[in-house]
Amino acid sequence: MEALMQELKEKIITSLKLSDVTPDDIDVDAPLIGEGLGLDSIDTLELLVMLERDYRATVPDVNAGRRVFASVRSMAEHIRQQQAN
Repeated sequence: MEALMQELKEKIITSLKLSDVTPDDIDVDAPLIGEGLGLDSIDTLELLVMLERDYRATVPDVNAGRRVFASVRSMAEHIRQQQAN
């Protein structure tokens, strides 16, 4: 799980072109949207595409999306659940 969360932090930085952020700057339990990393809805769409492309993990609706994109840890947990099915 730790390796997946580290990988996700790197993919978030790359996908969103966050040149002033390092993986160590991202707290795995901090909010991604709004406060915390400060992502917006466009950023969330980019992450959704990355999840589907790289992990074949889907997000069925907005409510699930709020849970999935709450933090790096929640994204990793979602990927693990999707891969287990």
